[in-house]
Amino acid sequence: MGGMSGGEALRRAVAAALADAIGAEVTAVFDAPPLRSAMPYALVEEAQLSDWSTKDMAGRDGRVSVVIHDAGERPERLRGLAERAEAAIGALPSALGEGWRIAALTLTRSRIVRQGERHWSALIEFRVGMLRSN
Repeated sequence: MGGMSGGEALRRAVAAALADAIGAEVTAVFDAPPLRSAMPYALVEEAQLSDWSTKDMAGRDGRVSVVIHDAGERPERLRGLAERAEAAIGALPSALGEGWRIAALTLTRSRIVRQGERHWSALIEFRVGMLRSN
């Protein structure tokens, strides 16, 4: 089976959902850590996936995380960005492309952490189960 991996299909879908939901409010949505970027920005981290195949379908099970970075004395703007990002990921369409589809998607954690003076980050993590039909 050639084509897009499950992790790549998932990362693209999450990045597209974030771009639609908060793209106008962040400087960028990245799929790899930027060398530098003005805040706020969102980062779709590399998914942690393991085999979840059946007899007749390829499958992946794991976690996909998004981190949104923002600056400010308080995280009010970040809270709003995180809420919209969480809702957008939770509403991903089941079809991801190239035969991959989401079979299960569950929020596992969402939290805001102070990273330093005037730097906050929101971590949003989902557990995902994906199957690929031939």
